[in-house]
Amino acid sequence: MRDQNYGVIMAGGIGSRFWPMSTADHPKQFLDILGTGRTLIQQTFDRLCGICNPENIYVVTNEGYRKLTLDQLPSLSSEQILCEPDRRNTAPCIAYANLVIEKRNPDASIIVAPADHLILKENVFLELAGRALDYALSKDVLITIGIKPSRPDTGYGYINYETTGEGFVKVKSFTEKPDIEKARQFLSGGDYSWNSGIFIWSVKGIQKAFQNSLPEMYKQFAPGLNLMGTSEEKGFIDKVYAECESISIDYGIMEKAANVEVINGDFGWSDLGTWGSLYTHIPHDSQGNALVGKEIIARNSQNNIVHITGEKQVVLQGLNDYIVIDYNKTLLICKKEEEQEIKKIVENLSKND
Repeated sequence: MRDQNYGVIMAGGIGSRFWPMSTADHPKQFLDILGTGRTLIQQTFDRLCGICNPENIYVVTNEGYRKLTLDQLPSLSSEQILCEPDRRNTAPCIAYANLVIEKRNPDASIIVAPADHLILKENVFLELAGRALDYALSKDVLITIGIKPSRPDTGYGYINYETTGEGFVKVKSFTEKPDIEKARQFLSGGDYSWNSGIFIWSVKGIQKAFQNSLPEMYKQFAPGLNLMGTSEEKGFIDKVYAECESISIDYGIMEKAANVEVINGDFGWSDLGTWGSLYTHIPHDSQGNALVGKEIIARNSQNNIVHITGEKQVVLQGLNDYIVIDYNKTLLICKKEEEQEIKKIVENLSKND
């Protein structure tokens, strides 16, 4: 069944909340945020190779990131890098990848994964994803992977599902980033999970879903099937992207379809959306500091996240609950509780350029 499995890595985002390391020219999926020696996209590719043949894995990204992708994933052919001419959210991204995979194997099953997620228990994830890929070939379903929530987090989307049965269960509804009171209710209810943004389906199943839920987009992409892999592919995709709606797969299909199921897992997942989310996944010193760098000294300092590149020596004295990032020519010092301001700062800097 492995030959039937295909992977799609979505790698077109900018990751502005990880500024100053993540920039429009070199976004976070191409960075070694965790200090492991492998970038996030490399880790994602390595992971998918556990359930897909390397030649069956595609990366959908922005044209400006083609070289970065090939440099970091040299085992991929240029045909496995699908470059979007514009950012149109995740539904067009997936529609494009579907066409390419359908041309190669109309009987394939597909796992779609963001390039910048962290998964610590890879064996647990691979076992679950492998089951889901097989299940998608035998059932007319769209599968989303849910994460058992450990806290009432307001930064994640939630999936409400039927409590009957184990394994694959029917999804009742999705809720995007609730307030803290709703998040607490969801956690106590026992029938909610975090939405990981990782999806699994068959080619036939997702194409049928586009036809039913996003018929206009389906009509726009469908004529290009036989153009995939030819010299006419780029011209067709450029034309479609200039005309198609910008919409996420969640809003466009998953929230509308009646055949969505979730399988929940606990495999050390984080979407690494912010420096604060990274803090929980880096080993802490005795004072609760998460330190990434060659020579960082923390004295009477607690619960900070510090990420230093290069040879610079850094000393913290009496600093608590801060984000300290030194990268290239930029130094960021920000209270952890105010890290939502980072995205606004980046937007203002872009306007002033």
